[in-house]
Amino acid sequence: MNPAKPEFLDLQPIRAVRGTVLLPGSKSITNRMLLLAALAQNTTTLREVLESDDTRYMLAALGVLGIRSKPAGALTVEIEGAGGPFPVKKAELFLGNAGTAVRTLTAALAFCEGEYRVDGVARMHERPIADLVDALRTLGARIDYLGNEGYPPLEIHAGTLDARGEVSIRGNVSSQYLTGLLMALPLLGVETVVRIDGELISKPYIEITLNAMRRFGVNVRRDGWSSFTVPAGARYVSPGELYVEGDASSASYFLAAGAISALSGGGPVRVQGVGRNSTQGDVRFADALVQMGAVISMGDNWIEASAGDEARQIGRLRAVELDCNHIPDAAMTLAMVALFADGTTTLRNIGSWRVKETDRIAAMAKELAKLGAGIEEGGDYLKVTPPGQWQPATIDTYDDHRMAMCFSLAALGGVPVRINDPACVAKTFPDYFRVLADVTAA
Repeated sequence: MNPAKPEFLDLQPIRAVRGTVLLPGSKSITNRMLLLAALAQNTTTLREVLESDDTRYMLAALGVLGIRSKPAGALTVEIEGAGGPFPVKKAELFLGNAGTAVRTLTAALAFCEGEYRVDGVARMHERPIADLVDALRTLGARIDYLGNEGYPPLEIHAGTLDARGEVSIRGNVSSQYLTGLLMALPLLGVETVVRIDGELISKPYIEITLNAMRRFGVNVRRDGWSSFTVPAGARYVSPGELYVEGDASSASYFLAAGAISALSGGGPVRVQGVGRNSTQGDVRFADALVQMGAVISMGDNWIEASAGDEARQIGRLRAVELDCNHIPDAAMTLAMVALFADGTTTLRNIGSWRVKETDRIAAMAKELAKLGAGIEEGGDYLKVTPPGQWQPATIDTYDDHRMAMCFSLAALGGVPVRINDPACVAKTFPDYFRVLADVTAA
């Protein structure tokens, strides 16, 4: 076994958790700001950046594309912006399984008048990108699929860009397509209206995108969630220095642990780095916990979770039925919280799980069943009934960081749990298991 990358991690039953966790920086915000800093005029200093596989792929790709960066202290990087398209006009990029990097860089490269290849791991070849490519082709981009139609790897060629001022894109598969398109459109230099076909999912992630663009001087006008207008002459300009918020999705595991542990005398757990001022939609995970019987306290930059009196008295949280469209990543954690509820919990509108790092609906269903849970899986929903008798289990993680972090919470069920490939958490939270151990009561 390679000691640097263990094959598995055995978690003994966790009696209680309590304490405070300092969250790593948000992956969603870090990668957006890295790209915008690269396209902006002047130098940007980003602080509290996430150090993870996904952000390393983005930084490495920017370096290949001619963007100079350097460390400037702990969790700090300086980016010398290009003030427009990337200076390197021919490059091959390998982006692992970093969906945010693949979608946003594909869109930006389509408007850079160069020759580029974008590739990733085998799972990336199964993650659709056709909706984004179709929209870019409408604007004159030349993009070829090198494998299966509609999926990476891609070749991007210099094209005759058509600044027609309007483009449509589907919104019901992944919000990252719209994010990539919006972030790239200032490179065209003309007013462009983006119209959404169908329902736009994961709207809070688009809010993150719009906020990041605003910080770099580009204000996108929004007509509800049906259209977005990027103004003529928009150019990214460095704000000088920016701080990255803590990762709200990562907060969900510790907030859930605080609520679950409080059922048997543990908790509370506080996370620092996100709070009521957060721009991330996943802070609304706390609202879902409240519906399930948790008690949440919140400050400007912290959230704390415990359990309410009713939940403590019966030793269970409440089963709920929730539309999770607004918290697609954190909703996975709710599936774990459902194991500690008083009936069947239904998570709806989670179809986007199927095109993430793995098919998360199928993966969650299979692994939850190993613990003894009752499961009903649908195209865009998951029903979870708590185990009648908890079963020790070996959990497969499918090279998906969120699977590994979610299923660590199963140890609160009083059974040992083996997590296969625990190092997959390096995608967004390399120190996750150490941090969990720090708040685990002896």
